[in-house]
Amino acid sequence: MKNLLKNRELSALLAILALFAMLVVLNHSYFSLQTLSMIFTSSQILILLAVGASMVMLTRNIDVSVGSTVGLCAIAVGMALNGGYSLPVAMLFALAVGAAAGFFNGVLVVWLRIPAIVATLGTLGLYRGGMLLWTGGKWIEGLPASLKSLSEPLILGISPLGMLVLVLVALAAWVLARTTFGRDFYAVGDNLAAARQLGVAVNRTRLLAFTFNGMLAAIAGIIFASQIGFVPNQTGSGLEMKAIAACVLGGISLLGGTGTVIGAFLGAFFLTQIDTVLVLFKLPAWWNDFIAGLVLLGVLVLDGRLRQALARHQRAQKYSRFVPPAPGAKNVKPFPRKKKDVA
Repeated sequence: MKNLLKNRELSALLAILALFAMLVVLNHSYFSLQTLSMIFTSSQILILLAVGASMVMLTRNIDVSVGSTVGLCAIAVGMALNGGYSLPVAMLFALAVGAAAGFFNGVLVVWLRIPAIVATLGTLGLYRGGMLLWTGGKWIEGLPASLKSLSEPLILGISPLGMLVLVLVALAAWVLARTTFGRDFYAVGDNLAAARQLGVAVNRTRLLAFTFNGMLAAIAGIIFASQIGFVPNQTGSGLEMKAIAACVLGGISLLGGTGTVIGAFLGAFFLTQIDTVLVLFKLPAWWNDFIAGLVLLGVLVLDGRLRQALARHQRAQKYSRFVPPAPGAKNVKPFPRKKKDVA
């Protein structure tokens, strides 16, 4: 149990395996490579948003505008393609839009010192409004086949964009865990004052966290447009809350400085897995958010209870050696005394 609490990635993985086990018990045909590929394909957007959100949350901030950023960047790539630009140019344009949106969030938080939740709530409406003004409230349709082909299965049911997602997750996990640059994110979120004393570029790290978050949201927008072949005017609505929930499920602390990208990846996969299971069971779509929210609350409540129990156990072990043994107790070490207390 202690290992599960300390290793949230393991607990998230066990939850995924338990859900697959339930599928096998109910219907053996549900568990297959095709089902696994379908869940991963559906989770790619949320995985990218969870990875980006984890970078921001590690620095003890939060970004609730990523859903609008996804929609804005999906519109950007669609408008560029329909305007006659090539696919690489359109994708670079969307990446630039996402980076600019994330950087602007960082400027509001880091330089203007606006609380992150307030700043990104404002930009959520700003980016959503800009998206509607850009398109006149219309959908972007008629996207070229070259974009759609990027989401077609290539190897083991994984598309080129799916492979890109895996590479980005692996790269982010390695950078955060193995490099000095990555450890700066943890230092900033864990203790801001101490990070400054250690010479960490605090403002630069937080700005980069928001900028990377915007770029990953841009890639998520490109994947969205590629997978469905058009861009509705409400693209990205509600994704920000799912991204934060995936991070929390995977062990990213809202207080900063704790968690891993792999945990965020597994949390995003688990939330998507729940939606897929509901589809396989042919339950109405409106059950998805209800059950996902119920599962999230259950996990958080259970996790909180277990952590409290573990903390009490650790405190008891820490101070038990200072408690004098009961009279007549055998094989008990004597109460520790300082040398000056001994006559």
